[in-house]
Amino acid sequence: MTIPPELEAKILRYYHVEKWRVGTLSAQLGVHHSTVSRVLAQAGLPRIGAPRRASAIDAYLPFILETLEKFPTLTATRLHGMVKERGYVGSVDHFRHFIALYRPKPKAEAYLRLRTLPGEQAQVDWGHFGTLEIGRAHRALMGFVMVLSWSRMIYVHFFLGAHMENFLRGHAGAFNA
Repeated sequence: MTIPPELEAKILRYYHVEKWRVGTLSAQLGVHHSTVSRVLAQAGLPRIGAPRRASAIDAYLPFILETLEKFPTLTATRLHGMVKERGYVGSVDHFRHFIALYRPKPKAEAYLRLRTLPGEQAQVDWGHFGTLEIGRAHRALMGFVMVLSWSRMIYVHFFLGAHMENFLRGHAGAFNA
């Protein structure tokens, strides 16, 4: 939804000149707080907010960041113990919250989900399920598995070996099912 340019000008003026907060602006001007936030973000001007208060963790922040850089998977509880030995007096719960903010994020991995039409593709494989003793002979118990890519429907049939004739029988059974 677009708002009139006069209202945008009022939002910017009250925010930057009168130092009104987003909630005050939305209540006084009768617009949603997300609209106010959008106007402020589109203006490109720096956000005005209360200055950040000093925290008990600030003195230990260089040590924490250095440790997390070396050991990114180190638990917050273990890190709290290390910082506590250096004089930190804050609680472990508050400490965990801060560590979550400063912990390095893992690199994103790209995956491409396979999308097919019904009946277009299936994937086939054998599974080995040990051996069976039949008389004095030991036979391999093999499972023929076919998975339809579209519906993820599974067909399984067990055979005594992975011979070509069993492979073809598995296909015929899957197609009939």
